Amino acid sequence: MAKRKLLKIQDRKALFDIPTDEDSLMRHYSLSPADRLEIEVRRREHNRLGFAVQLCLMRYPGRALMANEILPEAMLNYIAEQIGADPASFDLYARREETRMNHVARLLRYLEMRAATTEDRRAALLAAIEAATVTDKGATIATAIITTFRERRVLLPAANMIERMGLAARAIARRQAEAALITDLDPETLGTLDGLLAVDPAIGQTRYHWLRSAPEAPGAGNLVGLTERIAFLRMLGIDPRLQTRVPSGRWDQMIREGDATPAWLASDFNASRRRATIVAQIIKLGQKLTDDAVMMFIKLMGRLFSQVNNRKKQRHMSARLETSKALRLFLDTIVALQAANDMDADPMTILDRRVGWHRLLQVKPGLEAMVENSDVSPLVMAAEQHATVRKYAGAFLQTFTFRSQRRHDPLLSAVATIKGLYAEGRRVMPDRVPVGHLTKSERELIFENGKPDRRLYEIATLTHLRDRLHSRDVWVEGSRSFRPIDEHLMPKPAFVALKEEDKLGLGVQADGAAWLAETQQMMDFNLKRLAWRARYGKLEGVRMENGTLIVTPHTSAVPAAAEPSMPKSPTCILWSRYPICCGKCMNGRDSPTSSPMSGREMHHRILPPCWPACLPMAPISARNAWRGPRKASAHIRSAGCAASMPAPKPIAPRRPVSPTLIRAIRIRDYGVMEQPLHPTGSSSGLAIGLPSGVTSISITATSLARNSTAGSRTNMATSAFCRSVRPRARLSMSSTACSITTRFWRSKNCLPIPVAPATMSLRCSL
Repeated sequence: MAKRKLLKIQDRKALFDIPTDEDSLMRHYSLSPADRLEIEVRRREHNRLGFAVQLCLMRYPGRALMANEILPEAMLNYIAEQIGADPASFDLYARREETRMNHVARLLRYLEMRAATTEDRRAALLAAIEAATVTDKGATIATAIITTFRERRVLLPAANMIERMGLAARAIARRQAEAALITDLDPETLGTLDGLLAVDPAIGQTRYHWLRSAPEAPGAGNLVGLTERIAFLRMLGIDPRLQTRVPSGRWDQMIREGDATPAWLASDFNASRRRATIVAQIIKLGQKLTDDAVMMFIKLMGRLFSQVNNRKKQRHMSARLETSKALRLFLDTIVALQAANDMDADPMTILDRRVGWHRLLQVKPGLEAMVENSDVSPLVMAAEQHATVRKYAGAFLQTFTFRSQRRHDPLLSAVATIKGLYAEGRRVMPDRVPVGHLTKSERELIFENGKPDRRLYEIATLTHLRDRLHSRDVWVEGSRSFRPIDEHLMPKPAFVALKEEDKLGLGVQADGAAWLAETQQMMDFNLKRLAWRARYGKLEGVRMENGTLIVTPHTSAVPAAAEPSMPKSPTCILWSRYPICCGKCMNGRDSPTSSPMSGREMHHRILPPCWPACLPMAPISARNAWRGPRKASAHIRSAGCAASMPAPKPIAPRRPVSPTLIRAIRIRDYGVMEQPLHPTGSSSGLAIGLPSGVTSISITATSLARNSTAGSRTNMATSAFCRSVRPRARLSMSSTACSITTRFWRSKNCLPIPVAPATMSLRCSL
């Protein structure tokens, strides 16, 4: 049989292994000036490094260096860097066992620590038992042991010893919980508990299995079965308040073990564990079966009235033919009476001649039955199923005790009256019964004949009980779900006791000194981490140069090659991959139809003053560049010539143009996103976005279908771009048969402006 273990592999590593991550190294293995002074007393390099390693290990995880132990490289390098030693020299350390032991003795005095004694181990065991009363998790129990040793300034014993202490503490906690459940039980009760695991000839199975195999489907027989099991549990005499003797964590663990334990396996447990498991299951089953019974009663009463509604609908469906005949006869009667009135004849004569008096008399009984069926109360129809309700109502009411917040609640008085009728076996109700819980219509139906109708009274009372239970206005003793809200809260004496013992578990330090110490440790760690990262250049966004902390500025979006050409004052700047100019200010370019400039070369250009005159040639350049691998695009930021750009008035379009044909490169200042361009025509165009109130223009080379052009055309529209346009520029536009088309561009990536921007598209057929 495999040896029982307390810790999993990952838990063992987390508790006892030397950390290697950066934060843990800085938190636990950062040396103070006093530590370095103590280390420098050692003359040789390998002894200084070994002494420093011993110092760090005694602080965390709290043990001495073992013989021939291989340390993690990250930890060794981190300590060696702090004292200026070579990590490889550690291999020479402690070749003499006497040197290592002398260092241990010296460090114990320096750190004010000592080896574990019997008293220390006893205190650690008590802490482990206290932790084991709440949970069975080995990591939590081992952590309690380690924390106790560290608080007492004691070196940790071997990991196997800590694990054995945890196993012993868990076993002791289990025995204490078991004893708390069965100590006050008499021998007769204990014998009865043992008999639950034996097969009962009356039911053909063990009572333990019978109790746990209760039916769940709503039904009269199943509800009676639940009440029988609850009555059997009460006969055992187990007080449910025994649960308060066991901590909640340990109680949940016992319940989980009992749920997974069949009767034949529970027989193999020792007497204490077997009986404690049965007691815990009895208490849990008492609460569970009570909740199940109440919920099943609620479902049965709800299903009763659902069936009433279904029967009522079915009766209406079945009476459709008779209803149609009666309505037809009624219509014929009205027609006959109207004819008699129009002819000034005897109504009875006309009625007898056209309809027949005997037909009306024959239909009368059927009509009376139809009226009675349509006006019947759901309570009366539910009372038709009283025989079914009687199968479980008596057992249900006699099994449970109902409580309410109202003093002298009439519903509870009515329930007590019905419960007495079932207990005494009487069928006739007394003349005076509680009716304060009933509505006026229900009271009229129940006392229609002068005396209360038991069927109607019982169904109405059970219906109100069902509604009050469902709303938790009435609760049941012994239930876990159907109980008052006060029982869900912590009692005030218990709260005061936990507060005085500082066990509320609010996650906030109640002691100011403890909070200050915790905050000081956190700040000390943060400063150590900052200093270490600054020393080795691992800080993000800052660097250390000659002892000065320098904040690294944000990387500029402008390439370094374009910095010399950047203007010193706000002027019009052109971002473009292709030139849009007449050639006179192209830095040596002869014509706008020449080969386009590279993206790096044209990333930043000062817009020439003659750019309005060059607009007619832009489509030519764009078309020539269209044959390349990249689409043509350009953006103008006109911060310096805002005064020369009045916002044009938008013209309503004749036909909408799909904005997906527009390609816009992202502008960082305004957040315009890039969109793909799918050319659909043979003509090239230049779309210029003129948002109102924003001093920017988005120029994009695009291609539009011939039938997608909308708006009004004008040859003098260049004046909308800049007031400095010369007449010659306008004439050149006219001579090249170009025109400006104004339309709306409604795109989700438009600039954030209050109105839709007007877009002017320059088209040129080539």
